[in-house]
Amino acid sequence: MEAESRADESRDVTLPTESLAPFRRLSLYNSPYPAHDAGCAIDLYPDSNDGISPVSGTVRETKTVRTPQKPYAVEHDHLVLVDCDLAWCEAAGLDEQVVARVLHVDPGVDPGDRVEVGDSLGEMVRSGFFAPWVDNHVHLGFRTTGQNLHRASGSLPVSLPVVPRPLAWDGRGTVRETGETYVVVDAPAHPGQGWCGIGAEGDGEHAGVLDGGLPHYDGGGVLGASPETEGPVSLLGTVVGDRTGRTVAWRDVELEVSGERAHGLSLFLASAGPAGAKVVCPGHAFERGERVRVQVRVR
Repeated sequence: MEAESRADESRDVTLPTESLAPFRRLSLYNSPYPAHDAGCAIDLYPDSNDGISPVSGTVRETKTVRTPQKPYAVEHDHLVLVDCDLAWCEAAGLDEQVVARVLHVDPGVDPGDRVEVGDSLGEMVRSGFFAPWVDNHVHLGFRTTGQNLHRASGSLPVSLPVVPRPLAWDGRGTVRETGETYVVVDAPAHPGQGWCGIGAEGDGEHAGVLDGGLPHYDGGGVLGASPETEGPVSLLGTVVGDRTGRTVAWRDVELEVSGERAHGLSLFLASAGPAGAKVVCPGHAFERGERVRVQVRVR
């Protein structure tokens, strides 16, 4: 989640399918930090608080850094650098080795340790870089071996090995989970297998899955759609942004949930598990089992 700018667009790291297997959710754009705006980082959410490695290789270095001080967060975050092995890099479509930058995991590994995809790197931490509604996750970015590995900027573009399935949603659902700052509804329903998420509307064969914080972060993405597509992006019958390639700049819209102002929607991809919408609404009074409806309004 550190600020990382798009480095060299000719070096695209396409995560191997096995690297996604240990995780139940992922997002390329659901963050306010520039790395995600540029598609140069991915957040990966496992089923437990175990910081699972999405790469195979040798631990190069670990580093502890201070985080913004927040009452729900720890004082320190951590950077784990892993030299990805040649086989993993080839599977990622690369002809050279790269270094993985993993954040938000308290290292349970040491320099020189060998790790495989699915191994534990340590326990995830609740970082001061997180907003209060953000779940613990593994942040992953990549650098070439010749780049500055500690500097916040310079990571490579990240792509997915799958085309996610867009799910239709009318904004209605039943609250299945609540937190102090959010509710999760049971719709849209997951089809049972594969990666999917709430789909953009009105794009026909170019429809993709919406990703990002709408509209509480500046922009988001449309994943799985034709990368050459440009133009407006709609959700729940309203144009919510404008896309260039897979990146979307949100328009000036706001959300309501059952008539109450909401902070936004947390949009992501889900694997074979719940895919329901996460509505960010601090101070809400909604309860589990309650029927709600999300609507988008133009300011």
